[in-house]
Amino acid sequence: MTTFASYRTKVLHLYKTANKQTSEMKSFMELKNILEQSDIRIVFQPVVSLTNAEIIGYEALSRGPKDSMLERPDALFSTAAKYDLVWELEYLCRRATLEKAKDLAPSKMVFINVDPKIINDPRFQKGQTQDMLCQFQANTGNIIFEITEKTAINDYKGFCCILDNYTSQGYKIAIDDTGSGYSGLRTLAEIRPNFIKVDMELVRDIDKDNLKQAMLKALYDFSVSTNSKIIAEGIETQDELTTLISLGIPYGQGFFLQKPLPEFSEIPDSIKQIILDLNKRKKRELYHTSMTLPIGEIAQQEQAFPSSTVGSVALDYFSQHPACQGITIVDDDRPVGLLMKSKFLANLATQYGIALYMNRPIRSHMDKNPLIVAYDTPIEVVSKSALSRKDDDIYDYIIITNQDKYFGTVTIKKILEKTTQLELNRAKHANPLTGLPGNLIIEGELDKLLKGNSGNYAVLYFDLDNFKAYNDVYGFERGDKVIGLTAEVIQQDLHSYYTGESFLGHIGGDDFIAITRGNDVTELCERIISDFNHRIVDYYNHEDCNRGYIRTKNRHGIPEDFPIMSLSIAVVTDKQRTYTNILEIAETASQLKKQCKLNWQSCYCIK
Repeated sequence: MTTFASYRTKVLHLYKTANKQTSEMKSFMELKNILEQSDIRIVFQPVVSLTNAEIIGYEALSRGPKDSMLERPDALFSTAAKYDLVWELEYLCRRATLEKAKDLAPSKMVFINVDPKIINDPRFQKGQTQDMLCQFQANTGNIIFEITEKTAINDYKGFCCILDNYTSQGYKIAIDDTGSGYSGLRTLAEIRPNFIKVDMELVRDIDKDNLKQAMLKALYDFSVSTNSKIIAEGIETQDELTTLISLGIPYGQGFFLQKPLPEFSEIPDSIKQIILDLNKRKKRELYHTSMTLPIGEIAQQEQAFPSSTVGSVALDYFSQHPACQGITIVDDDRPVGLLMKSKFLANLATQYGIALYMNRPIRSHMDKNPLIVAYDTPIEVVSKSALSRKDDDIYDYIIITNQDKYFGTVTIKKILEKTTQLELNRAKHANPLTGLPGNLIIEGELDKLLKGNSGNYAVLYFDLDNFKAYNDVYGFERGDKVIGLTAEVIQQDLHSYYTGESFLGHIGGDDFIAITRGNDVTELCERIISDFNHRIVDYYNHEDCNRGYIRTKNRHGIPEDFPIMSLSIAVVTDKQRTYTNILEIAETASQLKKQCKLNWQSCYCIK
């Protein structure tokens, strides 16, 4: 006997089935109308260089009619797939895209999404895309077929053969949604794409996730070795952008840069400036040490709360932002305290914690004496201050101020990471023989000197005389020791005269360069020469020292007597002239070095 309840269940099931069928029929009719009326909307999102803020191209994104049930692309293409009409829909989208792209600048690329199953379709392979390009006078070199990795590729060999056919015609290939799909690295290895588009889930909150950063860095290294270009998708915050630029990711797209629009739009000038400023900061870090990089450069600009905020609001914020470990308390734009998550939760866990802390202002239990430092304080100084705190406070946030107003926070972890990165940068660009900064850092220091407009400086160029002859007689191993001696002498005397205000670099071979803040360097030059002359004799044998020279063949193969090595110092100062570029300094130094070479003993010339 059928009960009322079972009858009602059957009726509801039939009703839902009928509604579902009705909805599916509406979807089908909507899709049919779109295809017959060519009623498709194409929007374009710029793909932006993260090094110079230039737009390299646009991704074409398809939308159904506005306010229709198929307006969203996921609904549109899933419906097409259900009724086996993906080819027809993609053909319509591709044609609409190329028609709008005919007016695009020749230097810009157009990224067109293509389902791998469509590429296998004989209709796709008959050259219809080429016919469209001819019709709209577009260039195949500007077209990027964007293959989504979310669709499985079963026959790699056949699929790659088809792609080879298109790449041979000048088309380029991008793998979309890398990091989210079925085939992962195999897709990259088999297809060897021109572009690798990283899925937005890997980009989301990458500034807070070290694992994501490591994964993206590995993917970037892979792209470099395979001559592919990485494009980070779904950039939505400035912090994400900052992290991507620091990792070296060359291209990106996302709502933070520009949302998809019906026309080929530029990115806002404010975003361009952010990208350019971040790259300038990244370049400056090549020349920084932990004693010169300001702590403010690595600060995270977290939300702050007034001291009147109640505990329940703080708890809600911590719950909504799991990565946040502390809250800065600010009154009148000035930091007055710090509330660390671990300590706050520990207080709540006490017997009367909920009653005591949830509805009371956090001023009653915040740390009223947190570590607060100014933006320009060097990282190393901050690190020492942070580590000198009590054990319970060592991992507390460090609060950064700019002109006495709250700016952001830094963690011990961030300081350690940045210090390590700075040391690796210096090591990478250092001369392997002396460990001194090499040419890239030297150029940066000179550039910084000239752009600083501070004046009152001296640039010293050091050069060993008769070094080649010494190498010929005593060998390269002994010659390397002499170079080490020279670096040691200059460094010791330089630091004793200009503590914290000097720079020494190794140009290469027996050439060195020093920069001092202060152009009265006569006493310094005399001290360096005196120390060098006193110590260099230890690198010759007794007989050569007594004789005062060594005998070997010159560059023309003729035996010649070469005196004991000496040191020439060409000093360029801003006493009589203002220099505007590095080349001008180098030209003056070259003239001074020629004067020094006329003297067969250690000497210096200052201008």
